[in-house]
Amino acid sequence: MTALSAPASTASNADLAATLLRVTSGLWFLLHAGLKIFVFTPAGTAGFFEQIGLPGLLAYIVIAAELLGGIALIAGYKTRLVALGLSVILLGSIYTPHFAAGFFFSNAGGGWEFPAFWALTLWALALLGDGAYALGKR
Repeated sequence: MTALSAPASTASNADLAATLLRVTSGLWFLLHAGLKIFVFTPAGTAGFFEQIGLPGLLAYIVIAAELLGGIALIAGYKTRLVALGLSVILLGSIYTPHFAAGFFFSNAGGGWEFPAFWALTLWALALLGDGAYALGKR
């Protein structure tokens, strides 16, 4: 098992900032996966995907990616790769269903403001790397 990187006594502000972005983004992905699993249900999420013209199987892939990716981010495992991979889901959510609702997320149907911001946050995290308290290597 790989040792945790950057002990607290030597962690820089950038390392701590990367950790904050990594852990909160991971938690948000777990919350989104939980919403799809426990509130909408996987079958309901697949039905929604089909309703907007996407394959229902993609819903299960997205749920798995959000769940596993969220755990990986929180742990600091392969942070750069996971952040870039999860940003693809957000770009997909901008394309459909959010783009047609306009920019602001408060618009009916939820605009693309939030997914775009989150994708940019993940790109920043991919540039920063694991940060402190991560299982992965920098």
